[in-house]
Amino acid sequence: MSSSPNQEIGFLSALIGDKVTMQCSYEGDDPAWICWYMQTLGQKPKLISSFFVYGTEITFYDEFRNNSHYILNTKEHTHYLTILDLKLSDSATYYCAISYKQVVNFGKGTTVSVKGSGSDIQASVHQLESETIQPGGSVTLNCTVQIGNCDEDHSVYWFRNIEESQPGLIYIHGNSKDQCMRNPNVTTQICVHNLSIKDLNASHTGTYYCAVASCGHVVFGNGTNLNFSCEKKFLVHFLAGSLTTLFVVLLIGGWCKLISKYYQTA
Repeated sequence: MSSSPNQEIGFLSALIGDKVTMQCSYEGDDPAWICWYMQTLGQKPKLISSFFVYGTEITFYDEFRNNSHYILNTKEHTHYLTILDLKLSDSATYYCAISYKQVVNFGKGTTVSVKGSGSDIQASVHQLESETIQPGGSVTLNCTVQIGNCDEDHSVYWFRNIEESQPGLIYIHGNSKDQCMRNPNVTTQICVHNLSIKDLNASHTGTYYCAVASCGHVVFGNGTNLNFSCEKKFLVHFLAGSLTTLFVVLLIGGWCKLISKYYQTA
């Protein structure tokens, strides 16, 4: 049995009423159990289902039992978890896991973001579409949240998603009331949350998602894409260091990332 399941990773965005399907596969012929877990931001993972690889019966647990909202299909060594008629409460990270000899190995997880109206967090996480970053510089990402008639404190999470890797949780804001402004004439409040990143280099590129958890719901922003850029001043800085190295770099390509690396160590 492989040490961990091969789970399709990524960030899935869907609308209320849509459906999503997540895939998990494994290798080997050991008598193991394949399980699916759901983890909502700020909460413990919940066991959705289990399936013995040499059996035919799929077992669902607790609120997932006898619930047509969830469908699990198996085909040889591949398992498909489908969620129908999506709700805001389905926004979570879903993990596939292999249980064998009292050891549970988790996949990398798939984060599902469900968008639409119907929550006290009123479709209201706003982010800039993109930012351009430069080696050695800094950037501040903004997340503006509009909250309705919900007295519960909200938590803000920042995720980073890059190609060929799972979305990683990188920062959490706890009690955020002190960052909000309420208009006495309306029932909503506007909250602004920032994420500052310093000493930038090419490894910071990716899409950064702001997510808000409150009143039993999680709402994701559309994400801000950080694009890496080498300006002339960094090129001049590099030229001052070594003309020969620059010539070689231009020949083999990828000079922008190397300028960033040089700038960090200079």
